[in-house]
Amino acid sequence: MFDLGFSEIVVIAIVLLIVVGPERLPGVARAAGHLIGRFQRYVSEVKADIRREIQIDDLKKLREQAQTLDHTFRAGMGSIQADVREVLTFSDAAAPRAEPVDAPAPEEISLAAPEPEPAPQLELDLGAGPTLPATPADTT
Repeated sequence: MFDLGFSEIVVIAIVLLIVVGPERLPGVARAAGHLIGRFQRYVSEVKADIRREIQIDDLKKLREQAQTLDHTFRAGMGSIQADVREVLTFSDAAAPRAEPVDAPAPEEISLAAPEPEPAPQLELDLGAGPTLPATPADTT
């Protein structure tokens, strides 16, 4: 709020000490604190009131917009309903009265699973063991 530096606060404190005196200085400081507290509460209440008024104004504007949209929507729906009624009465008057035709039964489609392919046959010779190459030591 006020741009007071440390040096200005020291000068104010010295002047208060000289003018008021050391005996009454705590009481004056206490009274000043109470006044500053009241002032801060008053300012915060005024700010809250202003915020509430702004919100109320915004809500009133939104309400007016909603009512305008509602009237527009209802008018549009009324014209659409009138158009639909006109088309229905026209199509009822223009359509010949005929017996309903039975639709043919749809063909059944069979989705059979494909037959699995046979697994390849592996020929295993279990009687033959592993063969090792001959070494020169085995030949003697």
